Amino acid sequence: MSDEEVFAPTIGVEDDHVDTKLSLFDGDDGGLTLDQRRCLIVVLKHPIITDDRAEWATLVRDSRIIKSRLNDLFLDLVIDRERGIAYKVQIRSGEVGYVPPLLRDAAFTREETVLLVVLRQRHLAAKGSGLPRAHVDREELLAGIDMFRPARSTDRVGEAKRAASAVDSLARAGILVKAGSDDRFLISEVIERLLSIDKLYELLAWLKAQNAPGTPRDDEGPEASVAFDDEEDAE
Repeated sequence: MSDEEVFAPTIGVEDDHVDTKLSLFDGDDGGLTLDQRRCLIVVLKHPIITDDRAEWATLVRDSRIIKSRLNDLFLDLVIDRERGIAYKVQIRSGEVGYVPPLLRDAAFTREETVLLVVLRQRHLAAKGSGLPRAHVDREELLAGIDMFRPARSTDRVGEAKRAASAVDSLARAGILVKAGSDDRFLISEVIERLLSIDKLYELLAWLKAQNAPGTPRDDEGPEASVAFDDEEDAE
């Protein structure tokens, strides 16, 4: 054995997989590129990713490795390239035994649920007219929510604030996509997955019943079951 072989540096088994080209900071042992890491963070932070985001190209191109990282957390990745939407879902306990959930089912508020009904109706109308996607204005959305406000409601100021908050909330979630200004939106195709036709009719029936004279307000109606996986601290 030569002196060079005797004194050659050794590499620990735990270090032999490190690709120094991917190291972004001191002690970095990650295996993703900068773009892939940014994309993964966006997928983890947001319930819905749409094709107008800068990370969409990376998500589609590197979907296999992003999906792999999510699978390690008992999450799965769903990408609908035709509709331009992607989202993550929680793998539930089953054959693998107990799975500690990372996500929670985030039920929508009453105003958000009403808005989902309005958006689903507009989306259906656009499809029926042969339009690829439906545009809506903020004032139209607020008017749509107001249309389902029970006549007995007296807290007009509070209702208006909750309605405005519902629009902003669905915009942050990616269900409404800004189209040129803060008050103009496109309805994301994800609305089809959030509200089936059967669920739409169920909610419409419930909302009409809520607006009937003498009916007490029920904020724990079927809207509580219209939920989307979301993390506890999502922005």
